[in-house]
Amino acid sequence: MLDLLLEQRCTVGMVSFSQSIENVAKVLAHPALMVGSDSIPLFAGEGDRPGKPHPRTYGTFPRVLGEYARERKLFSLETAVHKMTGMPAARLGLRDRGVLREGAFADLTVFDAATVRDESTYADPHRYPTGIPYVVVNGVVTVDGGRMRAAGSGRVLTPAR
Repeated sequence: MLDLLLEQRCTVGMVSFSQSIENVAKVLAHPALMVGSDSIPLFAGEGDRPGKPHPRTYGTFPRVLGEYARERKLFSLETAVHKMTGMPAARLGLRDRGVLREGAFADLTVFDAATVRDESTYADPHRYPTGIPYVVVNGVVTVDGGRMRAAGSGRVLTPAR
């Protein structure tokens, strides 16, 4: 294992299957649960999109909107959005994030509630979701008509003290 890590410059990941979808749904439905992702994108290396990250790299948030809110009806669409935006921002002390109000940072995702869907798979994890035509980060359009624009408007966030 250590030889493999050295050879691949620590860009090796592992996916384990230890939870049932029923348990994930049960926990996700709890009112105190927030949604985030600990995915490691694995972009280092050769080619356009090298590495095999977990599908959650591209699919965490569209899966919550499409599968858990729309299809399984575990919670409303509004609750899903809150679990992914305002709720974690408030918990982390990020006062001007996760909310739509004057003076807050303009971080927006425009999605079609009827079609938003995670398209990434274990075999092909580098697949963008459908139903998300626009994303704005810090007031800069980063996804325009479903196509990525040049990155650069994001930044590291630190909680207020």
